[in-house]
Amino acid sequence: MPSTSKNNRLQYLDWLRGVAALIMLQGHAFHSFLKPELRNDGPYVFSQFLGGMPPAIFLFLTGITLAFLMDSRERQGLPGWRRVWSAVRRSGYLLGIAFLFRLQLWLFAWPNSPWTDLFRVDILNCMGFAITLLATMALFRTAERVRLCAVLGLAIAAASPLASQFDWSGVHPVVKSYLAPDYNFFGFFPWAAYLAFGMSFGSLLRVLKAEQLDRAMLWIGLLGGVLIMTAQYFANLPYSLYPKSEYWLNSPAQVLTKQGVILLALPFAYLWTRYGASQGWSWIRQFGTTSLLVYWVHIELVYGRWLWFMKSNLNVAQTVVAAAALILLMLLLSVVKTYRNQWPAILAGWRWYFVTPPDRVSGD
Repeated sequence: MPSTSKNNRLQYLDWLRGVAALIMLQGHAFHSFLKPELRNDGPYVFSQFLGGMPPAIFLFLTGITLAFLMDSRERQGLPGWRRVWSAVRRSGYLLGIAFLFRLQLWLFAWPNSPWTDLFRVDILNCMGFAITLLATMALFRTAERVRLCAVLGLAIAAASPLASQFDWSGVHPVVKSYLAPDYNFFGFFPWAAYLAFGMSFGSLLRVLKAEQLDRAMLWIGLLGGVLIMTAQYFANLPYSLYPKSEYWLNSPAQVLTKQGVILLALPFAYLWTRYGASQGWSWIRQFGTTSLLVYWVHIELVYGRWLWFMKSNLNVAQTVVAAAALILLMLLLSVVKTYRNQWPAILAGWRWYFVTPPDRVSGD
């Protein structure tokens, strides 16, 4: 693919990931800091409604990068089993990071944290586990994965209510939390559907030519709108194909609605980063390039011991201020991490400018 096209893709994908990080930060701030008696009011409800989007976006974007990896290995001419192994290695990396994340949270909360917290299934666990199960998609060609992964995503979403009805009584709770829909965990059903949809979209990006991308984005946005309207139509029907289904837990309509929102956001992110925004530094895109670090650190700050005096103790205005301060702090952390190798030169330049006598600065 042309280098300019690749650069544009990375920019708008990072921008969308940055938007998801911002939504996540405000959502967790409201969830941790707002007083319990204010959690039935509009600000909190709106905050948490938006807060349901970041996990879906992160999984979708992870699917895109996984599709890029599979396509890269295919272009290198690797046999099928090596392409699958490459994807499995990526899942092993994510699962390792997920365990280290849980271990750090457990150690920092000790002795008040139960040992079972080490095996809590979070978004990183879901990513790693889902990639392991979907790694066999590397056996197919990139053009084939566009269709197959889209169908696979639909199948996972459609099977989610059935997974809830399965008798899990004889299954270990940890295994169940990796598979079954649950309000407290990120199980394979239905969350892996977003990963599969991302693999489909990422494969499509690799198939499209650079000059086709602008028009393709318009169609993708249109597809997102149609998907939202169709999903909401079926969600509001007075009957259901399933004996039991909960909209916010396992409903295919909820999965497809969120996916439609993502497809609507993609063209906007693409057009904004390519035609609307300046080509320089973007603070939103900055969040997207360090989203894992931001996720890791802010969870400890928001839910750990550090800000204990703020937990469930702020009104709406105070929580908004706390969320803004958290966003600024995480932005600073992101910038320091990104430009850490350049800080000595930057500080040296500042020292030369402010300390050097004026006659030397002016060249006299």
